[in-house]
Parts: sequence; structure tokens; C-alpha cells
Amino acid sequence: MTASTEFEAVILCGGLGTRLREETEFRPKPMVDIGGRPILWHIMRHYRHFGVRSFVLCLGYKGDSIRDFFLNYNRRCHDLVIDLGANNIVNLEPHDEQLDWRVVLAETGAESMTGRRIVRALRHVRGNTFLATYGDGVADVDVDALIAHHRRMGRMATVTAVHPSSRFGELGLSGDIVHSFREKPQVDDGWINGGFFVFEKEAFADVDPAANPALEDGVLERLAERGELSVYRHHGFWQCMDTYREMQLLNELWASGSAPWRLW
Repeated sequence: MTASTEFEAVILCGGLGTRLREETEFRPKPMVDIGGRPILWHIMRHYRHFGVRSFVLCLGYKGDSIRDFFLNYNRRCHDLVIDLGANNIVNLEPHDEQLDWRVVLAETGAESMTGRRIVRALRHVRGNTFLATYGDGVADVDVDALIAHHRRMGRMATVTAVHPSSRFGELGLSGDIVHSFREKPQVDDGWINGGFFVFEKEAFADVDPAANPALEDGVLERLAERGELSVYRHHGFWQCMDTYREMQLLNELWASGSAPWRLW
């Protein structure tokens, strides 16, 4: 049993995804596919690899798309035999033991910011300590190590810091000759918020949901000022899906058979 087994994961799924409008005009960004499955599914499979079975999904923009996916999961994701005469449906695929998920579909408001979404979802979180992340990024974060770091630091919250990807391709040069080229590599200088949080419920005790705060400047900034925000540095793979090009990149990595976030 891993350290993560006892925890629930809260996933922010309600944003508009305006920079990926080609895909999000008709569905929320967490439902945009990577390799035929929503990126949300990939995030949840990652957590499940570390023993997390219970999820609280913070719904907002086009949340019915996410509701429909889970309410009809087996029929959408498996080969079936449909016997119309007998009014019977048979799943042709073996049971996947890694899909023993408990999923809470929590409506958190179409106009809510990320901080208010979490506050509204807290009533569904059963423990005092919980995991949280965004519904639009994948990584090979070691969730067990993240939790161990959070416990060791003893703060109200822990944020995973990652190296961002460069906006431009990186050239390896030998004089006037290019000897290597890497498309948008991760850079070694600077750290950014990569999501994959651990929170104590106490971190949100004085957050006023009526003020509609963002998680980043309405909660994390305040915790940092109080010395209650620790950082877990992740040196491995991380990639958000903000643009169409990033969606293509993730699909290409999946199709290659060597997607770095596929630990299961």
C-alpha cells in the first residue's frame, strides 16, 4: 500500500480554456482527448498508480460533458455487445482493477475562480489532508514523495514546482554547425507552479467564497506570506495543455508509446 492510498484528489475542471478554443468551444478542457481518452482520465490514472481511488471533480464550464463521461463510462470506453432483442449490453473487455474509482461530481459554479471551486468542494473531502491539481496538465510526479515532503515540512500546503518549457526550440551548436535541435525543451533556470498540491483543510479556513478568490493569488499567496506554503521540486516531466500545439505534442508523445507520464 502506498502513502497516497488514504488521500482524496480534488481536480479543478471548471475553467473556460479560452486559449484552446478550437477544442473547448463544445467541451471543457479536461475532456480534450489525448490518445482517445480525456486528459482528465490520464491525470486520474496517474493518481491511481499511487493508490488514490477517490476523486472530487470541481465542475463548472460545460460540466455536463464530464458528468456524461462518467455516468456512461463503460459504454463509452469499452467494446460492447448490444442485444437489442434481449435489451442486454455485455462488456467484452476484462475488468481493469485500476479503475476502482470513487468519483464525486461537484458543481462549483460556472463563474467561480479556482479558490472558490476548492472551497465549495471541501464538503465532499472526507479527510483533513487532500491532494489537488488542475485538470489540464500531466506529469510523472512521484505522489508518494510529494506527500512525504508535505508531512516532513509540516506546513498547511505544498506546491509542486516544475521547470517550464522554453517557448522556442533549443539549438545545440558547434561553431557554425547545429549538432542537435530540441523542440521546446524544459529549461533549468526558474521554477513555476506545476499544480500537484497537498493541502490541509485549514489552509482554506479563512477564505471567503463570496469574494470568489483564485487559488493562486487568493490562497497560495496568502499562505506564502504566512510561511505556510512549502515547495516540492519536481525535476522530471511536466506539461500543461494550454494551446493547440501543446495538445498535439501530448498526443504525439502518447502515440509514440513512450509518454513520460504513463507510469501505469
